[in-house]
Amino acid sequence: MSNSNQYHQALDASGLECPLPLLKTKLALKTLAAGEVLWVTATDAGSWRDIRKYIAMTNNELVAASDVDGCYQFWIKKGA
Repeated sequence: MSNSNQYHQALDASGLECPLPLLKTKLALKTLAAGEVLWVTATDAGSWRDIRKYIAMTNNELVAASDVDGCYQFWIKKGA
């Protein structure tokens, strides 16, 4: 994916505390087809670690991630 801002579904987990951003990310990924991208926005500091660790343990791909002033964004491509 050439542009990390392209996505098929957005998940706004802002304001939710651990473990909800990760749980909602898992549920949202289940609704996507292989190759589609989920864009997640979260404000819980644990999300930066938890979501990245979860992706590393699955066949999904972390296309991009950013941390801008405590707003964490993830672009996750669903694996096959």
